[in-house]
Order: sequence, then C-alpha cells, then structure tokens
Amino acid sequence: MIRVHRLRGEPLFVNADFIEAIESTPDTVITLLDGRRLVVADPPEDIVAAIRRFRASVLQAVEQLRDAPLSGLALVADEEEE
Repeated sequence: MIRVHRLRGEPLFVNADFIEAIESTPDTVITLLDGRRLVVADPPEDIVAAIRRFRASVLQAVEQLRDAPLSGLALVADEEEE
C-alpha cells in the first residue's frame, strides 16, 4: 500500500498492485485496474517514487525472512517422524 493525498489533503492508501496508469491532467489521476479513477494532490513522480519504495521494502522483507533463523518452527513432517 502507498499513501497519497486527496485534493483536500486527507491521506488515502492505495494498493500499488491495482494501479494501471497515473496521469497529470493537470490534476493527478490514478486509474485502477477496475477502471475507477482517483484524483489526488500528489504529483505523478512522487507516486512512482512511493511505489518503488514500497516494492523495495517488500523485497527487503523477503530477504530478511529468508535469512532469519527458523528457531521454534518445525515442519509437520519433522513432528511426525519423532
């Protein structure tokens, strides 16, 4: 999820995976995959930067989970063998 702002300044959280297009007409319009359109105050460049940060944070979290020790976790098959 990324945070954008409505024209009045209220924050709005949008699922970045559902964004199809971002255009400046001169207001910024986000078009979602289902065809809905959101008019926001944030410039398109800021929205793209927020999407990049969000996706980078997801990749970073995956790496942290991959490197984390599995102490306290056991596979079901391991428990059956005991």
